[in-house]
Amino acid sequence: MSRRALRAGRVLLAGGLAAAAARAAYAELNRRPPGGPETWSRTNHRGEPVTLLEGPAAAAAAVAATLITPGLPARSRAAIALAGAGAAAFGGYDDLKGNGDRRGFRGHLGALARGEVTTGAVKIAGIGAAGLAAGVLAGRDRRGGGPSGRAGAVADVVINTALVAGGANLLNLFDLRPGRAIKVTLATGAVLGAASPAGRVAAAAPVAAALAVLPEDLGERAMLGDSGANALGAMLGAAAATALPRKARIAVLAAVTGLTAASEVVSFTKVIERTPPLRWLDMLGRRPPAQPGPAAGEPGAGRADVNDGTGEVSEAHRASAPPATPATAPAAAAPR
Repeated sequence: MSRRALRAGRVLLAGGLAAAAARAAYAELNRRPPGGPETWSRTNHRGEPVTLLEGPAAAAAAVAATLITPGLPARSRAAIALAGAGAAAFGGYDDLKGNGDRRGFRGHLGALARGEVTTGAVKIAGIGAAGLAAGVLAGRDRRGGGPSGRAGAVADVVINTALVAGGANLLNLFDLRPGRAIKVTLATGAVLGAASPAGRVAAAAPVAAALAVLPEDLGERAMLGDSGANALGAMLGAAAATALPRKARIAVLAAVTGLTAASEVVSFTKVIERTPPLRWLDMLGRRPPAQPGPAAGEPGAGRADVNDGTGEVSEAHRASAPPATPATAPAAAAPR
């Protein structure tokens, strides 16, 4: 059997396992939702119920399949799985406990500067820690180029950590319309696969798990939430960290950083809607927009951070949720 056929078999095996596990996990979680259906249920702008269980199902399946993906070094499997598990856990915490009063890095860090610890700030710190651990596991690039020795090892850990944390955050910024974050996941996996055979294997599980729950997302029966979007983004970042040489990782990190910075001042949704090819792709498979749109004063979003950093709230995923209890700073126990 040729090496190309062997790699293709590994990708298909990892992808098939992840897809099957995602569908099974989603079905089981819907049958027995932890804490009851109300914990995960939200009402969208159409007045229809949607569930957040899609995210944990996709994340758990992607992590489990990654751990048994053939052809990946043990440290690479551990790095990708740890990145996904950590991001899913802290994203899920923000999903269930956050109330969305603070949005984006500026909102959460600004609140932190005033002594208020938001659930989003906890998530940022937690995903950062998971990213650091995954970055260490991913190890250093031994393919040459750039600094070597201790300086090279430190540089690789910094790059890897930033890829995991940045990927988790960036994919969540795209989760503003049904199917959008999953479509970005598929596109990113395709780019990783084209860039490196190892990237194809590393990205197979998160891409397949996302694809398996795409019908639920497009049909507005479920949403990824922070748990799913953060986990898939972190795993793609870790896949890049384990599969790409240093120069390529720096280029990917520059793109992630640039898009994240742009999200603070530019609405991704407005750019997509004004660009016909992007708008066509964004609407592919989606239900027609509801008419009329949601009222301007409609409360909260189903996820804690359903915005692209400019304060824009998801139209298709706009949802109401019960009041949440924020985290509190040690010195300030008063609720927000």
